[in-house]
Amino acid sequence: MTAKSSPLFLGIDTGGTYTDAVLWSEAGGANGKVLAKAKALTTRHDLAVGISGAVDAVLQKAGTDPAAIKLVSMSTTLATNALVEGQGGRVALVMIGFAEGDLARDGLKTALGTDPVVFCPGGHDVHGNAAKLDLSGLEAALPELGASVSGFAACAYFATRNPAHELAARDLIREKTGLPVTASHELSAKLGGPRRALTTLLNARLISMIDRLVAATEGFLAARGIVAPLMVVRGDGALVSAAFARQRPIETILSGPAASLVGARHMTGLDNAVVSDIGGTTTDVAVLDQGRPRLDPEGATVGGFRTMVEAVAMRTFGLGGDSEVTLEDGALSPRILLGPRRLVPLALAGMMHGEAVTVELERQIRAANPSRMDGRLAVRTGVPERLAAGLTGAEAKLYELIGSTPVAVDRLLTSNAQNATLNRLVSRGLVHVAGFTPSDAAHVLGKQANWDAATARLGAELFARKRDGRGQAIAATPEAISERVLTTLTRLSAEVILETAFAEDGLDGAATVAHALVQRAVDSHPGIARLSVALDRPVIGLGASAPLHYAGLPPLVGHDCVVPEDTDVANALGAVVGQVRVSAEARVSQPMEGLFRVASGESVRDFLDEAAAIAAAETDVRAIAAGRARDAGTDSAEIEIASEFRVSTVEGQRMFIEAHVVAVASGRPRIAV
Repeated sequence: MTAKSSPLFLGIDTGGTYTDAVLWSEAGGANGKVLAKAKALTTRHDLAVGISGAVDAVLQKAGTDPAAIKLVSMSTTLATNALVEGQGGRVALVMIGFAEGDLARDGLKTALGTDPVVFCPGGHDVHGNAAKLDLSGLEAALPELGASVSGFAACAYFATRNPAHELAARDLIREKTGLPVTASHELSAKLGGPRRALTTLLNARLISMIDRLVAATEGFLAARGIVAPLMVVRGDGALVSAAFARQRPIETILSGPAASLVGARHMTGLDNAVVSDIGGTTTDVAVLDQGRPRLDPEGATVGGFRTMVEAVAMRTFGLGGDSEVTLEDGALSPRILLGPRRLVPLALAGMMHGEAVTVELERQIRAANPSRMDGRLAVRTGVPERLAAGLTGAEAKLYELIGSTPVAVDRLLTSNAQNATLNRLVSRGLVHVAGFTPSDAAHVLGKQANWDAATARLGAELFARKRDGRGQAIAATPEAISERVLTTLTRLSAEVILETAFAEDGLDGAATVAHALVQRAVDSHPGIARLSVALDRPVIGLGASAPLHYAGLPPLVGHDCVVPEDTDVANALGAVVGQVRVSAEARVSQPMEGLFRVASGESVRDFLDEAAAIAAAETDVRAIAAGRARDAGTDSAEIEIASEFRVSTVEGQRMFIEAHVVAVASGRPRIAV
C-alpha cells in the first residue's frame, strides 16, 4: 500500500507559543512517514486561528484532500502551562464531611487562593457507611456562586468508597446553576481526601480552557470538511476521545510532554534516554527506560502541586524560550535569572503591534536613567469577558485601562501595589505582559528570525542598561547581554536535566548538586575539588529551539545530545502514533466478619462470600473499562485484569482485609471509514 492510498493521520500540538501540525501516513517504512509539517502562533484569544494556520499550511504543503484524513489527534501544553503560571477559571470548592483544617494539607489552601469554598456535613467512612448529609448551606450559596464562578469542584470524605454524597451535590449544583461540576471520584480511586480535592479543584479550573480548545478544533475541522474522530493525548501518553478529555481536562496535564516522549521514541528508536523538551514556557524532562516512559506512581506534580493524575514521571520547569529574564536582586555582580513566568517576547509583540510597541521602547531608551519597569508592556489576552467574573475593585479598574493594544507598564502603574494587581490579572489569564526573553536574545544575535528583530534589539538595549550592585550597566551592548541570556539558558537546561537524573536515582538535594556540578563545569576557575558527572544515556533534545539551546549541552551532561530531524513537531507526531488506554478500579473490603463490600464505579454492593465478591468486582471493572474504552475512542480494546490482595494470618488462619482489582483496556483509536 502506498502513502497516497493509506489513511492519513493529522497530529496537532497546541503549545503556549506555537501550534504545530503534522500529516503522517502509516506507509513509508516501519515508522511510517511524515508527509508535511508546519507551525503557527498559538492564538489564546481564539485558538481556532492558530490551529487553522498550522493545519492549512500542512494541507497546502502536502497537496492533500482534507477528506483523506481519517484520524485527528491533538496534544496540548495549555493545561500544564496554566498550572505552572497559576492560571485558570474561578471555581467554587465543595467539601463534604471535611473540616476547615483539612485545607492546610497537600497544598490545597495555596491552590484555592481566593476562590470560594463551601463546607457541608456528610461523607462516608472507610467501608462506605454514610454520615448524615446536609446540603442546605450549599443550596443557599448557589445563587451568588453561580454568578461569580465558572464551575464547581465537589469532594466528599471517602467518596472513593461511596460516591453518593458527591453525586447528590453534583446533581443539585447542575440543577440550580447549569455550570460544569467535577466530582472527585470521577478522577481518582485513591484515598487521600485533600489531595483528591486539590486534583478536582484544578480539573474544574481547566474545564473552560480545554473546552475552548476542543470546540475550536472541532469547528475548524468541520469547516475544512475533515470528518474524522478527534483524539487528545493524556498525561500518560495514551489517547482519549475529545469528549472524554472535556470532562477530565486535568488528565491532559503533561499531555504535550507525554506526546513528545512517544514521538521521541518513534523518531530515534532509542530505548534508553533522557528526553528534554524545551518550549516557549516550560522545559519538560523525563526518562525513557526500555522503550517506555517511566510513570509517576504518586501522581503528576505540576506548578508545585502534587496531583492524583497518573502521568509520565515528568519534571516540569518554568524554563523556555519565552521565559521572563530578570536580574538577581542585591548582588554586586547579579546573575541572569530565567522564568518561571512566560512573557510575550518583544520581537513577537513588535511583529503583531508595530509602532505601539517600538515607540514606547524608544521613549524609555531616551530616558536619562533606567527603570525597573522598562521594556514591559501589558495587553489583554482577548478571552471571553465572562472569564473576568469575580474581579476585585482594584483589578477591575486596572483591567479597564488595558486594551487590545499594548500599553507600557510604566505608564499603566502608579504604585508597587498595582504591580501585584497586574500579576493577579496575568494569573487569571486575562492579561499578557510582554518583555525581554531568550527568544528576543536569539533574534538580536541572528539565531532566530521569525519575528521582529529590531524590536528585540530595543528590548536588549533596555535590559543591558540595568545596573549592578556597583551602579554600572550590566552589559556594554545588546549583543553582549543576549549572549549571556542564551548561555544561561543552556546552563540551566543542563541543570534541570541533571536534577531529573539525580531525582530518578533517589538522591536528595538534586537541584543543589546539579547546580554545583554545572557551575564547576562552566567556571574558568573550578576550585580545589574537581567534580564531574556523566549521564549513562544520551539526551534527546526536543522542541523547535532545541538545536540552538542544546548545542552546548554535551560537555555539561557528559553524554551525547540527539536532536531528531522532526524535533520541532515531536509532540504532534507523538499524538498520532499512540494508543488508547484507560483503566477501571474496584475495591473489596470487609466491614464486618463474613460481609464483603464491593465499591466499583458509582455502585456499592455487599456479598456474603469472598470469591463471589471478587468475581463481581472483576466483572464490574471489565465492563466499566470496556465502556470507558469505547468512550475514549477505540472499538478494539484488549482488557487485562490484575488483583492485589491484603490479607493477614491469625493463629494460622487467613484473614481477608482488602482487595484491589484493576482492569486496563488498550487499543488503537477508531478511524473514519
